[in-house]
Amino acid sequence: MEYLSVRIDPAAVMASGMALSKKQVFETLAEKAAECYPLDAEEVLEALHERESLGSTGFGGAVAIPHARLNGLDRSVGLFIRLAEPIGFDAHDGQDVDLVFGLLSPQHGSADHLKALAEISRYLRDESTLTKLRGAASEDALYALLTGHKDQQAA
Repeated sequence: MEYLSVRIDPAAVMASGMALSKKQVFETLAEKAAECYPLDAEEVLEALHERESLGSTGFGGAVAIPHARLNGLDRSVGLFIRLAEPIGFDAHDGQDVDLVFGLLSPQHGSADHLKALAEISRYLRDESTLTKLRGAASEDALYALLTGHKDQQAA
């Protein structure tokens, strides 16, 4: 199984996120980003909304990959939410979303941002990976699936 190389703080993985809208997902991502990484929640929220205004980050297959580039980062970082209930995300396939991977990258790292985005999209296209993420019993299990950290217990 392939694991992601993007840095993910264990606290940035949420197993049963509650959100009724895309706006609430972005607010949750921004709050977690401020909690886990050296970022300002308002700046993260603004950057996510700005990127989303260009087109939906609903990736298809009930997955979304909201992403933005920000000052204050020296490498790409991730956040992950498995939603308790799927929500509308304006995805190109029309499916509601239950898995959200937020990607935040340095403002001046276009090539690295695109590489990270491509890696995440390849990872989240794999049906067996999606099944495991949806079936993981805990945040620790999700973290292990995302990062390959063996000290966490995967489902």
